[in-house]
This record gives sequence, C-alpha cells and structure tokens, in this order.
Amino acid sequence: MTDLNTIVSTLSLEEQQQFVKYLDKKNKRNDTKNIKLFKLLVKDDLNSTAICKAIYNSDNKVAYHALRKRLYQSLIDFIANTNLEEENSIDMQLIKYILASRTFLLNTQFKIAYDILDKAEVLAQEHSLFPILNEIYHTKIQYAYLNPSVDISDLILKFKTNQKNHYLEEELNMVYAKIRQTLSDMTYKGEVLEFQTILNNTLTEHNISLSDSMSFKSLYQLMTIVSISAFVSNDYLKIEPFLLDTYSKIQTHKLKDKQLYYHIQIVYMIANTLFRNKNFKSSLSYLEQMKDLMTKQRHKHYKTFEPKYHLLLALNLNYTGEQDKAIDYLETFTPSKHNDIESQLDIKLSLIMFYMQGSRLKDAHHMFSTFYHTDRYYTEKAGKEWVIKKSLVEIILHIELGHIDLVESRLLSFKRHYSTYLKQIQQERVLTYLKLVSYYYKHPERITSEAFKETVETAFNWVEAKQEDIFVMSFYAWLKSKMEQRPLYETTLELVKMAGS
Repeated sequence: MTDLNTIVSTLSLEEQQQFVKYLDKKNKRNDTKNIKLFKLLVKDDLNSTAICKAIYNSDNKVAYHALRKRLYQSLIDFIANTNLEEENSIDMQLIKYILASRTFLLNTQFKIAYDILDKAEVLAQEHSLFPILNEIYHTKIQYAYLNPSVDISDLILKFKTNQKNHYLEEELNMVYAKIRQTLSDMTYKGEVLEFQTILNNTLTEHNISLSDSMSFKSLYQLMTIVSISAFVSNDYLKIEPFLLDTYSKIQTHKLKDKQLYYHIQIVYMIANTLFRNKNFKSSLSYLEQMKDLMTKQRHKHYKTFEPKYHLLLALNLNYTGEQDKAIDYLETFTPSKHNDIESQLDIKLSLIMFYMQGSRLKDAHHMFSTFYHTDRYYTEKAGKEWVIKKSLVEIILHIELGHIDLVESRLLSFKRHYSTYLKQIQQERVLTYLKLVSYYYKHPERITSEAFKETVETAFNWVEAKQEDIFVMSFYAWLKSKMEQRPLYETTLELVKMAGS
C-alpha cells in the first residue's frame, strides 16, 4: 500500500492548507472523505484500521483503499502543479517563445521571430538551460539563410560552446552518480574500496577537468564529490579552501535563487566542513545563512533541512563551551515523522555524547536504550562508521556505569565484528584505542602512571591537531581525562581549543 504518511510529511503547514483548498475546489459533491483522510494523515496518531473506521464507521477496506489511491493521485497532481508554477515558469516561458518564433518564421515574419529568439537566448543563458539553448540555436541556424543580418559563423560557435557546456553537465552528473554509489557501498554496505583512485579514474574516464566552467548544479555536484572525498579520508582541512573559493563564484550565479535546494545544500556543506575543522565562528555564520535560505520560498525546504540544521548548531554550541544550551536545543527538538532517519540517529548519538561529557550518565544510558534495532538496521540507515561510533560509545558508557559483565561482552563483540574491516580501511588506530580503553577498564589504578602515559604517547601515529577529526579528538579526550583525573568536558574543550588555535 502506498505510504501516504510519508508523502504528507513532506508538506509544509502552508502547503497542507493549500492542498485542502485544492481538494475542496476539486470535489464535485459534498463528499469530503478525501479531505477527512488527509487531515487524519496529517495528525499521524491513528493506524490504517482506525482511520478506516473513523471515515466509514466500519472496516470497509475496499472503499478505504480506493480513497487512498484517489488521494495519492491528487497529491501527485498538486505537488507537480505547484512545482510547475514555482520552478519551471522560466522553462515554460522559453518553450512558448520558441514555438511562437517558429510560427512567425513559417509565416516569413523573420524580424519578429529573431527578436523573440534573442530574448529567449538571453534568458536561457542566464539560467544555464543548455537543452533549451540548443533548440534556440538550432532554430536560428536553420533559418539563418533567410535573415541577412545573422552572422551564421557566430551562431555555430555559440551552438558548439553550448553543446560543450551541456555535455560537461551531463558527464559530471554521471560522475556524481557513480561517486555517490561508491560512497553508499563503502558506508552502508561496508565494502572496502580505494576511494581516491576511484574518484580520479572516474573523472578521467569522463574527461572532467576541475577547472572547467560549470553550471550551478554542476558546481554543487563537484563540491559534493570533494566533500565525499574528505568524509572518506577524514581530512576536511584540505577541502576547506576549495569549497570557500567555489562558493564565492556561486554567489554571483544567477541560478542560486532558482535552485534554492542546491544552495542550501552547499551552505550546509561548508558549515559542516568548518565545524569539522574547529572553525566554529565561521561555521555558525554559515548556519545563520542556511537558516535564512530555509525560510525562503515560503519555507519550502525548511522541514527537509531542519534536523541537519539543529544538529550542526548544537554541535557548534557544545564545542564552544555552551553545552547546557546545546543539550536543551536538541532535547526540545522533537520533529514529527521525518524521512531523514540518519540525522535523527545522529541527534540521539550526539545527545548521548553531550550527556557523557557533562557526567549525566543516567541520561546517557536512558537515551542509549532507545537504540533497540539491530546493528544491521543501523548500518543500512546510517552507515558502518556510525555503528562503530555507537559501539565505542556504548563500551565507554558501560565502563562509566560499572556494568562489568556488559563491558567484556561488548569488547569481544566489537573486535569480532570490526577488526578485519578496520584493518582493511587502514584505521587500526581504533583497535589501538580500544586496547587502551580495555587496559583502563582492567587496571584503573594504573591509568595515571607515567608508564601508561608513555604507552599512549607511542601507541599512535599522531597527526597535526588542526587536521585531527573533532570526533576522534573527543574519544581521545575521554582517555586523557582519566589519565589526568580531570572532568571530561573540560578536557575536551581544552584539546579542541588547542587544535583550533
């Protein structure tokens, strides 16, 4: 059965109100069961059986199924019509220009036809609409012999340049799809792949040069590919200049308002990169810009990006010494059903981390108990890296709570499930860290000794603090706090501050 609840959850409050008006106008009789069904789905507090009885006063499954199908079709029509009105007005206008010009050309009104095509060309260039530009140039070239004022050589040059731009956009779209698939295989299926080699080979295969001029969408896709590379390598410092430089070019791009969804994605991407690089002030500045963009076009994309925005804001607050504010911010953020399950899981795990840093262990344990699905489920929803983080947090939490029996079993389980994978992706330092955690669990009295500190010092191939991932740093902070017998949150902030200076 079609999941209408999911479709309904994507509509903003204003869109819900508009859809009810749309249904009311569409209904030819006083039968308003479709409106009643829609309002019940919006409330989202009844299952299908209860909704069926609320509408028909009986368990009339056949009628209810037919009603759902009609409502589904109405939703699709409403969403399509709304998008046509809001997003494709330029495209539709240009198509009308082309059709009108061809009519004038067939009636030998060449001057009028070319005036219209000139207007269409300028508009299509402003919006990087390469397929439509192709039609405009095709029409101009086809009838150039009838218009002595036309420079056919210049037209052919424009046509070939546009073809190149269109080809580049299509090629990059294919590269983008392949790289996203590679990331999915690595993150959600746990496949071990040499990402950088795959990226370089894919770009070469499609003849993509990073210096090529690109459309707004292509620039977004390129920035995403670069960000994926940073995610895989955990080296966000390397990509920061590229993202900021590319975004400075996009600022003057005429499509940034029309392609609002991509614009919000790009700003979030930059804000997240700046956070990972411990540049909190700049990250917060871009988050403000992100929030402003989310309110545009009548909050059209607000719900889509709301979880990501709230999470990144809370993380910035936590690592700038405002943990109480960060915790309150996430505790009071209770979105209704949302398709972004990964962000919701990240919010829960972040809250657990905040609680543990603030010595609120009972709250952390209570929140952790809400992870009642299998690791396989969480791998499919949030990726293998997320599950590994969750497992490490669980081990540390049980050590803090003194759950001796659980600690040993979780340590053995972690090694059994992830040792081979971590070695394959050259992240043996996670296993090294776990050995040190295990040593503390078995010999807590020796943790402050100089011998143990020396062991820790020589255990890792340390990277520059500025380059080190902030979450890796947070795990190390727990061990350091035990070695120095200092509060965890204080130790964490000190490490982060030193890395950011």
